[in-house]
Amino acid sequence: MTDYATFLDRKLQLGGEWGFAPSVMPEWLYGFQQALVEWATAKGRAAIFADCGLGKTPMQLVWAENVVEHTGRPVLIAAPLAVSHQIVREADKFGIVAARSQGQMPDDPRIVVTNYERVHHFRPADFAGMVCDESSILKNFDGVRKAEVTEFMRLLPYRLLCTATAAPNDYIELGTSSEALGELGYMDMLGRFFRNADNTVKARVYLERGTAKQLERAKFRFKGHAEEAFWRWVASWARALRRPSDLGYPDDQFILPPLEERSHIVDATTPQPDRLFDLVANSFREEREERRRTITERCEKIAELVDHDQQALVWCQLNTEGDMLTSLIPDAQQVKGSDSDDDKEARLLAFAEGDLRVLVTKPKIGAWGLNLQRCAHVTFFPSHSYEQYYQGVRRCWRFGQTRPVTVDIVATEGETGIAANLQRKAEQADRMFTALVRHMDDAMRLESEARFPEETEVPAWL
Repeated sequence: MTDYATFLDRKLQLGGEWGFAPSVMPEWLYGFQQALVEWATAKGRAAIFADCGLGKTPMQLVWAENVVEHTGRPVLIAAPLAVSHQIVREADKFGIVAARSQGQMPDDPRIVVTNYERVHHFRPADFAGMVCDESSILKNFDGVRKAEVTEFMRLLPYRLLCTATAAPNDYIELGTSSEALGELGYMDMLGRFFRNADNTVKARVYLERGTAKQLERAKFRFKGHAEEAFWRWVASWARALRRPSDLGYPDDQFILPPLEERSHIVDATTPQPDRLFDLVANSFREEREERRRTITERCEKIAELVDHDQQALVWCQLNTEGDMLTSLIPDAQQVKGSDSDDDKEARLLAFAEGDLRVLVTKPKIGAWGLNLQRCAHVTFFPSHSYEQYYQGVRRCWRFGQTRPVTVDIVATEGETGIAANLQRKAEQADRMFTALVRHMDDAMRLESEARFPEETEVPAWL
């Protein structure tokens, strides 16, 4: 009689192999980077979840170079706004031929780098492979743009997703990543590994016919005995690491500087309506009201905190916050959603290169991919998005930063519930990465045993 674990193994559908042995492996890659490039090239379709500063850019460039050498056809790298400039500079530094394009195929193309907003100008038939740099940003696009990028990638034989961290509680994101790589679709993933927590009829309808937004609102939990199988399945097509030691390599070249997170609670000058004293907001509506009621006090506190001669990265959540912060901080410039892509890129690059002292923008605009390690001071108005907070801080606090980084979080008494939720999500993210790294280790061990099934005797003199 077949036991349940064996039954699950047969249903698991672990990721397949569509790749080849790499022919290009530069010595300037660190050992763990070489191991990841070798694995991703052999997979052909893979995801690398590597923390900020661990070298996703050189890894994806070398992966793309291998695809070009193997197929004789170009590879497209899609990146967030302004990041494409940094990718091309990195390619020049390492002697890899890469050309930035806003929609036209360059002459004699090898590696073509563009922004996600311009992918629709290209044809999948012109490329052998595609890299999605900071692939988590896809969730910030509207449904049409996200579907367009995903469909473009699905038509290519070689695919690579790179991001610092998947959202800790967003299994839909892992499912859409899997689908883009040709593994299980996110609907199939939910049906195989998850059940709705309430087991409601509406949730079952969402699972059968729902949109991604509806599914995000539904609460899903692992089926019994399915969590272990789920992480084994993810580890079959993804590799995750927050430091080289997660792959068994030394961390000595990748040590983060100190991080100081400071919380500032400001008093509202206008009392809450019909209240003798301020209470903690208990709903999204109350939180929105609290933010609008206290915009002046919170922005004035941020302006006070960044009143120095060093660079400061100021994250906001509302347009009105951004406008007020820009007016209160004399040398600040804002990047807004309504700006043209060219204007956004110009200001983001000016800050990255140290030509702008204070940058004000929203996390969903500028928190993905950019290397802003010239700056060591970050301010935040908190939100419930742990991923936005994590990415926003890691623009500056990353491997390669040489100075201690200060993060100032400004809120009111009514917003203390948001901070508690962020802490819960941070702990959840740690658990997710711990699980993924553990199963990744198991997957690598099994792969090694399959490749070298017999023990080799080593001569005594060795």
